[in-house]
Amino acid sequence: MTSLFRARGLDPSTSHAAADQSIDLAKQHFEKIVECLRRFGPMGKDGIAELVGLDGNQVARRMKELEKDGRVELTGRTTKSNSGRSEREWQFVPVQQELI
Repeated sequence: MTSLFRARGLDPSTSHAAADQSIDLAKQHFEKIVECLRRFGPMGKDGIAELVGLDGNQVARRMKELEKDGRVELTGRTTKSNSGRSEREWQFVPVQQELI
């Protein structure tokens, strides 16, 4: 999993501890989001947030990382957000198993 949560070498130990906690929290969010899309199919960030109990902003922050890791992708379609605006629709990408 790609990590954006790093403390700089000269940062205080509290910054390093916070970065470590952020990684664990992000992993929990990643798992919830991927499982939601796998189970319920394509949807926007607000739909995901509602089903997994996260804020829409928390979901939005994770989607690019999940996309970079190949776990989700944009469908090319839009859906309505909670505010009635169009938002991008995401879908689960099944893991491809290599044949030996």
